Amino acid sequence: MGIIFDTSVLIALERGAHGLEKLAAGRESEPFGISVVTVSELLHGVLRADSEKRRLTRGAFVEKIIQTFPLYPFDLSAARVYAKLWANLAKKGVTIGAHDLMIASTAIALGFSVATADGDYSKIKEVSVEKFVL
Repeated sequence: MGIIFDTSVLIALERGAHGLEKLAAGRESEPFGISVVTVSELLHGVLRADSEKRRLTRGAFVEKIIQTFPLYPFDLSAARVYAKLWANLAKKGVTIGAHDLMIASTAIALGFSVATADGDYSKIKEVSVEKFVL
């Protein structure tokens, strides 16, 4: 099984959190990557930086992430999973942000888990969640 990193994990790493080695230990043969949706969230953070220095620092970090990890698209397969999840969650009155739902759908379509530091993914029973402890 592979792992897709949620934006929360990458932001935590940017801020100096440790733990990626622990998450990856013994799993060197598994693919690790990020969704293109995560890339858009990271780039949004770059553009919203409150200073030029922070924008440049964040931008360099994001470019390194983009170069380091494979990028997984939100494709037709993921869109089908997304529609099903969205409909099922809506029937239950459960709301999840569209970006998190797209990231989860991408992971499910690929047969991957999602590594995250936030709790929204636990609302989606179909996705395997790996909690990234800060």
